[in-house]
Amino acid sequence: MIKMKNVRMTYANSDVEALNGVDLTINDGEFVFLVGPSGSGKTTIMKLITGEIRATSGQVNVNDFDMVHIRRSKLPKMRRTLGVVFQDFRLIDNMNVYDNVAFAMRVVGARRRDIRTRVPYVLELVGLEGREKRMPNELSGGEQQRVAIARALVNNPRLIVADEPTGNLDPVRSLELMLLFEKINEMGTTILVVTHEKELVNAFSKRVITISDGHVISDGMDGYYSYEIE
Repeated sequence: MIKMKNVRMTYANSDVEALNGVDLTINDGEFVFLVGPSGSGKTTIMKLITGEIRATSGQVNVNDFDMVHIRRSKLPKMRRTLGVVFQDFRLIDNMNVYDNVAFAMRVVGARRRDIRTRVPYVLELVGLEGREKRMPNELSGGEQQRVAIARALVNNPRLIVADEPTGNLDPVRSLELMLLFEKINEMGTTILVVTHEKELVNAFSKRVITISDGHVISDGMDGYYSYEIE
């Protein structure tokens, strides 16, 4: 679960508040879009969730961890409860598909036999069975993003945060990717998709949280993103 209460964030090199009194709660098992124009505060919220930065004030709780007061030594344990998917994929160029996904398990100390069982299962789940030995440069953009999703999913996280995951994909591949997220969500994983793609959001009947100028300006279940991007 994600819970933010009266969260304010001012970066050290700026007098402008990136977030100004944000309140939001995302419960376990939800599928939520976080939308808004560039500079609205979406990226700041994502960084607070992943522990990259700490709020200036307020409360931030992620999967039962207090992200305002968490000790640095506890961050790796917290991050094992979530998976992150980026717009630019961030695959390791000199590793094949299998090893890119297995790497995420190795860094948390997973046993070899668990890796051998889990990685093929997750690759099949995201539609990449038979491509285990392919290198990233041998894959399409959509396939590379599926590898990134498999890597985020392989450690069985409670939450997946996707930052503009369809930004480098065409509309057809973008829709396929969102359907995959929907499938993962139906299996019990909480999904938070940070995006500014109005058409894609409006194609799904999901909860939409809209942020602008550091404030949450709407939060609804109608699945419609009506905010005009500047």
